[in-house]
Amino acid sequence: MMGSGKTTIGQALARRTGWPFFDNDTLVRSLTGREPAMIDSVDGEDALHAVEIAALRKAMAAPGSAVIAVAGAVVDDDAARRDLKATDGHVVWLRGRPETLRARIGAGRGRRADAVDFAWIAARAAEREPRYRAVADQIVDIEDRRPKAIVDAILSEVERAAG
Repeated sequence: MMGSGKTTIGQALARRTGWPFFDNDTLVRSLTGREPAMIDSVDGEDALHAVEIAALRKAMAAPGSAVIAVAGAVVDDDAARRDLKATDGHVVWLRGRPETLRARIGAGRGRRADAVDFAWIAARAAEREPRYRAVADQIVDIEDRRPKAIVDAILSEVERAAG
C-alpha cells in the first residue's frame, strides 16, 4: 500500500545487497513518460494498473537478482498475482495500519487524489489483505519500526529461507 515504505525499504535493501533497485513509479514514468497520478486522473485507474503491471513484468525480466518495489494494486490482477507467487524471489508485504499509511502519505503531493482519503485507504487495505497474504513469503509489520530494523528482518528471513 502507499505509505508502507516500499521505496525507502527497497533502496535500503538494494544498498545492503548490492542489487539494483526497481521502483514502480520510476518504471511507470520510463514506460509512459507520465506521472502515475496523471495516468490515473486522465486515463483512469484501470489504465494506471495496467502500466503498473507492465512495470512489474519489466523489472522481473531484468537479469540477475534485484529489489523491486511493486505497486500495491498489482495484487488485484489474477495473472500478476500468479507471477508474483511463482517467482523465485522473496515477496515481502510491508503491512501497516491505515492510520499509519495515511499519516505517512501526508499531503499526498505527486500521488493519486484518493491517497489522502482515509476511508479509501482503509477500504483498499481491507480489500487487498487476503491477496497480499496469498503472495507474501514474509509479512513485516511497519508499525513503530525503523527502516534498518525492517531491512534486517527481511534479510534474516531471506538468509533463513536460503539456508
